[in-house]
Amino acid sequence: MRKLASLIAIVLLSVVNGACAVELQEKKNFASYNPPRPTEAQDRIEVIEFFWYGCSHCFDFEPALHTWVKKLPADVAFRRVPAVFPRSGSPGPWAPAASLYYSLEAMNLTEKLHGDVFSAVHNERRADLLSDKAAMTTWLGRKGIDTKAFSDAYESFSVHSKVARSMQLSDQAYNLDGVPAIIVDGRYRAIATSDRSEDYLATVDALIDKVRKERSAKKK
Repeated sequence: MRKLASLIAIVLLSVVNGACAVELQEKKNFASYNPPRPTEAQDRIEVIEFFWYGCSHCFDFEPALHTWVKKLPADVAFRRVPAVFPRSGSPGPWAPAASLYYSLEAMNLTEKLHGDVFSAVHNERRADLLSDKAAMTTWLGRKGIDTKAFSDAYESFSVHSKVARSMQLSDQAYNLDGVPAIIVDGRYRAIATSDRSEDYLATVDALIDKVRKERSAKKK
């Protein structure tokens, strides 16, 4: 009886693993960048998530992404980039939300407040947090955040430079047409093939493994 139970368990495990396996197909579930774009984490595999606080898909994706990030192996470096798409050569309407993100980052508050911003925009209908610095400042003040420090960060050269860099990455470097978008090692962009966040992240995992194998092959 024990042997039968063990055999059934092995069969079920094989079925589950087979269902979770992702077959990478270019132009179907991933796209390549040729030549690869420069990355910041040269000694590790860089994974970038492009997002916008006003994007409902990004909001829905965030819980699964948050859990996934916590389990990343040591050879993977993850970072978020708030997407900014230009309008007439200048940062468009997504720029203020990018400034909000980078200001929180400068204040070491992204871990604490990133999810709260998403929740406020989508659950509390606070669309003003996407574009109105005064509304952002008041909202943060009610959470006990130093509003003077936030204002200084928001207007700083560093934040303005990062927003400009986000625009360059979103538009010129990666030629994105929407978010969320995940780029692996400056080489591959994952393409969603379903509405399931888990499926999308499984594709990202497969791309990470692809890069890992490609790097290993180069060392031989």
